[in-house]
Formats: sequence, C-alpha cells, structure tokens
Amino acid sequence: MQLHISPSLRHVTVLPGKGLKEFIKVKVASRRVSYRMLFYSLLFFTFLLRFVFVLTSVDGIDGGETKCSTIGCLGKKLGPRLMGKKPESNVPEVIYQTLDEPLDKEELKGRSDIPQTLQEFMTEAKKGGFDAKTFAVKLREMVTLMEQRTRNAKIQEYLYRHVASSSIPKQLHCLDLRLASEHTNNAGARLQLPSAELVPALVDNSYFHFVLASDNVLAASVVAASLVRNCLRPQKVVLHIITDKKTYYPMQAWFSLHPLSPAIIEVKALHHFDWFTKGKVPVLEAMEKDQKVRSQFRGGSSAIVANTTEKPQVIAAKLQALSPKYNSVMNHIRIHLPELFPSLNKVVFLDDDIVIQSDLTPLWDIDMNGKVNGAVETCTGEDKFVMSKRLKSYLNFSHPLISKNFNPNECAWAYGMNIFDLEAWRKTNISFTYHYWVEQNIKSDLSLWQLGTLPPGLIAFHGHVHIIDPFWHMLGLGYQEDTSFADAESAGVIHFNGRAKPWLDIAFPQLRPLWTKYVNFSDKFIKSCHIKAS
Repeated sequence: MQLHISPSLRHVTVLPGKGLKEFIKVKVASRRVSYRMLFYSLLFFTFLLRFVFVLTSVDGIDGGETKCSTIGCLGKKLGPRLMGKKPESNVPEVIYQTLDEPLDKEELKGRSDIPQTLQEFMTEAKKGGFDAKTFAVKLREMVTLMEQRTRNAKIQEYLYRHVASSSIPKQLHCLDLRLASEHTNNAGARLQLPSAELVPALVDNSYFHFVLASDNVLAASVVAASLVRNCLRPQKVVLHIITDKKTYYPMQAWFSLHPLSPAIIEVKALHHFDWFTKGKVPVLEAMEKDQKVRSQFRGGSSAIVANTTEKPQVIAAKLQALSPKYNSVMNHIRIHLPELFPSLNKVVFLDDDIVIQSDLTPLWDIDMNGKVNGAVETCTGEDKFVMSKRLKSYLNFSHPLISKNFNPNECAWAYGMNIFDLEAWRKTNISFTYHYWVEQNIKSDLSLWQLGTLPPGLIAFHGHVHIIDPFWHMLGLGYQEDTSFADAESAGVIHFNGRAKPWLDIAFPQLRPLWTKYVNFSDKFIKSCHIKAS
C-alpha cells in the first residue's frame, strides 16, 4: 500500500500495493481537520518522547539509589518549574547558612590548619570524612584566606607600578645630565632653535603647527621623529616644544645636535613666554593649592596602601593621583594655548607618550563646525575596557555640583592628540571655566574628581568638542595589555596612556617596538646611558 499526501496537506491518497488501479481518495475539509496540524503534532510528540527518554536516562544515571518511574521522574523534574517553584536543591541548607555567616579575618592570622590549595582541601576532606557543616567551615576559611592574599598581592602590584611609573629611570636621568654637560661644553649644542631665517615661520598660519609640552627628552625625541618621518610635507611642519626650566638645556642640546630638517623645531621654556612671566598665572596658583590639598588628604602612598577596607581598584586610583605627572605644569599648560600662541589660528597638541604613524597634515582639512576641540570620543569601540568611558567614569555624580550640571552617560573624549581651533577658542570662556572648576574641586577637598587634567577639561570644553575619526588616536597602550600589535600598527596615532610607558621597564614588551623603532640606539648619548630596546 502507498500513501500520498499532497503538498498542501489537504488531500490524502491511499493506493493498494499490487498494481490495482482502484484507490481511496480522501478530501479533508480545511476548516474541520488540518493534516498539516496533524503532521506537526506528530513531529512535536516524537521530539517530546525523545526528550522524556533523555531526561529519565540522565535521572537514572544521577539518581543513585533513588527509584522512580519514567512518568514519576519527569514529574519530579518538570513539576516545580510548571508550578512556578524552584526545584529542590541537593545542597544541604547548613552549607548555605555556614557560608553566609560573617567571618572575622583576624581569626585567620597565624592559623596553620587552613588548606592552602584546593588539592590540600580535597585530601583533608577525604581523610577527615567531613560532615556538611565542617566542609562549609573549611571551605569558607580557605576562600577567605585566598581573597586576602589576592587583595594584598594586587595592592603590592599597584604600589610597585606606582613607584616605577613615578620615578625617573636612571637612564633618562643620565641622558639629561650628559646633554646638559654637552650644552655647556659644545657650542653646537646651544644653537638657536629655529635659526634666525626660519623664525617668521613660527607665526605663519600657512604652516602646520604642532605643540608638544614635555620635560622628557627621550619621549619628546620619539614624538618629533615619528611626526616628521611620517609627514608627506615635512617642509611645512613647525613643532613647538615647550619644556620647563630644568629640562630646557638638555632639550635644546638634543634638537641642536639631532635636527629634523626640513621640519622646523622650536624649543622654548615656560619662563621664555612673556605671558607666563607677567602677573599671576591661574594654573600655577591652582597647582600649588592642589598639591597642598593632596598631601593633606591623601596621606601618602603608605597610608593609601594601609587601608584595609577599600577595593584594590580604588587604591590604584588614589596611588595614581599621587603621580607627579598630575601636578606637573606640563600637564596643565594646554589650557593656555591661546595666550601662549596669540598669532596662530589652529594647532595640534601632542602628549609626549604618543607615537605618530601617519601623516597628520590632513587634520587641517577637517571642518570643525565652529567647535574648539577636535578629539576622539572614548565610549564606543570594540575594546570595552578602553573605549567605555563616559562622564561618570571621571566625575563624581554623587556630588550635587556635578549631578545638576552634567549627564553621567554623556560620552567622554581623550587628550593626547587634539586639534585646537584657537580662533574659536578666543571667543569662549573655556579657560576661565577650567580654572573655576579646578578651584571648586580644591574647595570641596577633591570630591568632584580625584586626579588628572582630563576631568576639568571635560567640563571646560563641554559643548565645544568636535568628534573625529578614531583612526587618529588609539588609546590604552599603557594599560591594556591585550591590545594586538596589528591593531596598534594600523592606527594613525597610538597613545601609551597609563603607567606602562614605553620608556619604562614595565612597558608591555609586545607593544614597545612600536615606540623603540624611532629611537636610534647607536647614538652616542643613548649608548652611553645604556638605553636599550628591551
């Protein structure tokens, strides 16, 4: 016998099997009985039977001595769920109660009977024949002890990184001393930068003007070399290097002896700017007050590390706040660019922990739409660790001054490589707003934000930022170890923001070559100070 079902499932034809031409044809009324429904129902029950078989088989394997029929086992498993109840747990209630009980961490000090590893715990459990409560007590003690040790190890790591990132490596100190000596003894290290015939270019807006503020000669040399080497029109590049008084002679000596022609390099100390020497400078006053407040309320790294209640991440943030970088005038000076360069219309400001890997002159072609600051936003991107920063990541929204003026979920942006339209800036009160909020933070005992120049920058430039393509600025190479070499190599500018600076021993070894490729390790000053690629 043969069974034929029409594609619409509305006709069923039954043919006898021995060649007979007679057949039975059944026409199914579509409204009364649906063979399509019958077909799908058969499929469903077939699946259900297989599910019941697997479920009861697993129950038979796990159930041990428990006996139940197929339907009984199914009822035991599905009944509580169908009735909206939680299934019964096989874990004794005493274990939950014991693990929930508070444990005085002082009780664990000097104890030698607490298992140190999972293997020791299992060996002891098998030998001792623990009951449920003893098992939970031992487990709680072991896990608590491990948590304490993990926390202490993390804090020690943060402290060591803080010390390593805050100190001046002896190689860099050596380089400064040798260059200062060369400045004294060699007239070629005391050249006017730039030469007299190139001075008019310093205020010529037909050139591409870059500004770098740094007291690190080696870092500044890498930024300058990478900028010029990757520029398609280096003869139109002017790099203004601003440094402090103590670093001026080493910086001048380096760029006198290592010219980057045809680019034009200007080296200038802050005390050379007329604006900086006249009257009171708000940024210096704020820094002095900020330093006093930090020393009074932070208590130094020892007091921070000694805190046993705060999370390691909070302690790390407080240690980072003690970094000299955050109280350096080099870090604050960008807010005074319109006063420092009154003749210029547009500049690109560079941090000294970046590497330039592409021609940056196309940045001048970006239409800023009347905005002041061209920056990369930091709330979107594949790397959620680096690119997930919003205003709430930097500002304290539990403070009414912050919460009533700003949106916590608004996207943040980054310092490090910024286009500044100085013409548009001069029409705003951005610099005043910056100093006003810095003053408010000091008055509130640093409760508006805890560290850095970015938080007051986010406030001061609020509403004045033009977002640019993330290609121009890749962040996180100083704290995101998982950044791939290929991704970093494809970015226009990479930024080693974070503690793991590329000139430090704690730099990530797989990313450091992107920076060291611009260091000439055969240079006599570099060799004499034992500065090496790895």
